[in-house]
Amino acid sequence: MSDGDTPEIEDSSAPLIEHLAELRTRLIRSVIALLIGISVFFIPIQGDFIAEHVLEFMLKPIEDVLRQLGDPSPTLQYTSPQEYLFTLFRISMVFGFALAFPVIGYQLWRFVAPGLYRTEKAAFLPFIIASPVMFLLGASFAHLVVTPLAMSFFLGFADVSSIFANLLGQAVDDLPEATAVVPETQDGLRITFFGKVNESLGISLTFIMAFGLCFQLPVLLTLMGKAGLVSARGLADVRKYAMVAILVLAALVTPPDVVTQLILFTVVYGLYEVSIQLVKRVEKKRTQKLREEGILDEDEELYGNDDDDIDDENEDAKA
Repeated sequence: MSDGDTPEIEDSSAPLIEHLAELRTRLIRSVIALLIGISVFFIPIQGDFIAEHVLEFMLKPIEDVLRQLGDPSPTLQYTSPQEYLFTLFRISMVFGFALAFPVIGYQLWRFVAPGLYRTEKAAFLPFIIASPVMFLLGASFAHLVVTPLAMSFFLGFADVSSIFANLLGQAVDDLPEATAVVPETQDGLRITFFGKVNESLGISLTFIMAFGLCFQLPVLLTLMGKAGLVSARGLADVRKYAMVAILVLAALVTPPDVVTQLILFTVVYGLYEVSIQLVKRVEKKRTQKLREEGILDEDEELYGNDDDDIDDENEDAKA
């Protein structure tokens, strides 16, 4: 078939068993890539696994906040023999998948692409590239901005500076100078922070996943706009309901502090407005293409226009 002919689905006459065999091959290659990605994080560098260096990087916001609050030697603990090893496995699973995603995405594309029209391939491929990029932006925003603010909020309730000054400021003659001694006190119960590695990592990963997925909103809505499932006018009409839904989402996926919830709401709602503009661009391109093909007249609109929205608002105001 020549390039000028009507695009048709590529060779898709293979029987079902061949499709299943190809799916199995793609899945095996994806699993092998994932296992390799996981194994990479258990390669030792300077005496420590790569996963341990990643763990230190993930927990750096907590360390910085504790130092700002007066802790001269920030420490996290684990309370079961297997907890630290399982934490490293958790790190390797998450970041191993990220490392293997190009291979997994390529295998998925190679399995799906033969069943798509050429125009659908051209439309779908940019979104496969944009999705990990937007996730990376969301994850970076969560780690560099949101996590430090959340840690400052959570740990800021305790007078950490005075606690650690009392705990670490005294020593006895029979012990080395670096040995910390808890002084006797009659001031009541002392409450301090002894964080667990797994739980602290869980908070950081929760933020990363929440913001990474929320940053997929423009990709998802634009793809739906290309498929004709949503329109810019429809998204604008349900804007007030979207605001409520985003508020509920912010309350569910973030810890119960107002600062983090407001940040997530502001970011996601901004992405929603960006999505409306992206869908408008998709609709303008589609309308222009239909006009070039002679399906639409020059003065005919496929999705309506802004003047229609203004007229509707004026009619509602008169009513």
